[in-house]
Amino acid sequence: MDPLTDPNIRVLIVDDQAPFREASRMVVEMTDGFSVCGEAMSGLEAIELIEELQPDLILMDVQMPGIDGIETTRRIRAMTGAPPVVVMSTHESGDYTESAIAAGAIAFLPKSQFGFDTLEEMWELAQST
Repeated sequence: MDPLTDPNIRVLIVDDQAPFREASRMVVEMTDGFSVCGEAMSGLEAIELIEELQPDLILMDVQMPGIDGIETTRRIRAMTGAPPVVVMSTHESGDYTESAIAAGAIAFLPKSQFGFDTLEEMWELAQST
């Protein structure tokens, strides 16, 4: 996909669990104005894909093999022109909200709350920060 010809908000999904990547893809693709530009199964893979895919928004799982989502978020946000990151987890909150924000995420979102409305809300939040 060419970001110059694709009018949609381009989302990169980062999660080591295929079922959640598939569910996230469905939500993104069914939300007007959004499209999935790629998927990564690890933080390192996500970092490698950013320059090539040029996502507008990243949905980042917290717990992954290798570097976790918090450290991946920190590394991404240190990049020039880094896209906003939403950190997500199956855990409702715990210590992740504070850690995610400290790492540069725009928000922490429990996976159980992820849906069409929250995707649009996260994009609006990204635009206001």
